[in-house]
Amino acid sequence: MLDPVLNTANLSRDDLLRMRHQEAGCFNDLPAHVWPRNAKREDDGSVSIAGVKLSDIAAEYGTPVMVVDEEDFRSRCRDMAQAYREPKNVHYASKAFLTTRIARWVEEEGLSLDVASENELLIALAADFPAERITVHGNNKSESFLRTCVTRGVGHVVVDSHQELDNLDRIAGEEGATQDVFIRVKPGVEAHTHEFIATSHEDQKFGLSLVSGSAFRAVQTAHHAKNLALTGLHCHVGSQVFDAEGFKLAASRVLGLYAKIYRELGLQLDYLDLGGGYGIAYTVDEQPLDVSAVAQDLLRAVDEAAGELGITPPTVIVEPGRAIAGPAAVTVYSVGTVKDVHVTDDATRRYIAVDGGMSDNIRTALYGAEYDARVVNRLTEGVPHPTRLVGSHCESGDILINNALWPDDIVPGDLIALAATGAYCYSMASNYNCFGRPAVVSVKEGTVTPMVRRETVEDILARESL
Repeated sequence: MLDPVLNTANLSRDDLLRMRHQEAGCFNDLPAHVWPRNAKREDDGSVSIAGVKLSDIAAEYGTPVMVVDEEDFRSRCRDMAQAYREPKNVHYASKAFLTTRIARWVEEEGLSLDVASENELLIALAADFPAERITVHGNNKSESFLRTCVTRGVGHVVVDSHQELDNLDRIAGEEGATQDVFIRVKPGVEAHTHEFIATSHEDQKFGLSLVSGSAFRAVQTAHHAKNLALTGLHCHVGSQVFDAEGFKLAASRVLGLYAKIYRELGLQLDYLDLGGGYGIAYTVDEQPLDVSAVAQDLLRAVDEAAGELGITPPTVIVEPGRAIAGPAAVTVYSVGTVKDVHVTDDATRRYIAVDGGMSDNIRTALYGAEYDARVVNRLTEGVPHPTRLVGSHCESGDILINNALWPDDIVPGDLIALAATGAYCYSMASNYNCFGRPAVVSVKEGTVTPMVRRETVEDILARESL
């Protein structure tokens, strides 16, 4: 988006006022493809989710507060399950957002779970999530992590290196167990996404190369290992991917490895885990991937490619990542300082500061991520003004929304909510400037349920050795 401060100079006064009044009216809308499915603007101008006003939640739980639409979350689980034929073939990504309650929702909807750390695994197990429906990721799994996987009976460990293969085989032997594994393969597909979240190209830390033959050597090792059972391959093209062709190309390349495994080792693998990274809409201009259409296209492509290669089509597993949790939640902030900053001789930018920021949402600072935000305690009626939404941290890069035209009647005490914050916000939260992490609540049919209490300075001090 071009900077509104610099791109309104050539407009006539009448055109500028007309544009700004149109923008003001739109600012009260809630884009249905971005906001939770049960969000609505009430007659009094406030925004509710699942029948609960966000202003009431803020009054009771304080701000910032993350609000999760439970039915939205569950409905997206069901959409994925239907699209991929079997709920267990869809693996919810713990790294997007995990609590024991979230794990229980995923279990109740019949989905599987993937974890990327020992603590994520232990949280899932604390929620009584079935271990056999857990797949374990990670490029640097510790001895303790691998042993926990084996002793607790996880469904699959996705092996990321030759070193890990040797360690896991040894540990499984010591525990008198046989551990099912996938090999993570780099298919060399360049997904169109941010460099930091592209995970399939050669020069990055995940997986074993298809091109160099490293992946096939790992397959041979796993096949001959005494305490491992190789049942499938895994690949992942990236995160926040909107081009579905990348998934199909990755599947085609990895299926070529399946055919080689069958020809040379006589081994028919049961599963193909294609990862995920399905893109969601963060702004009005974006459109999420069509889950049903992508699933049909992808499953058909796998069947056709397997047929051409003369192998039985493996069962396809997907990890939709943020596509379940992301759109299901919003984060509500209170407006504090509002000030105008000189930009050019005839233009200012309004800085609106809220009581959170990069400690609860690092994505704008990290990736340049964009969000849709609205005032949620009332309707706004002002004319749009170049605006930047910033946090309260001692950091000039503490920006939540970098560049917007917002109504000029936003004042201290107003509530602003960012949509689509259910994934990679709370899970990446920090205590920068000793801020406590926000409270998290879920809403369903007019009822609010606390999920995670607000972190206090007492919690921070409790970790210190005084």
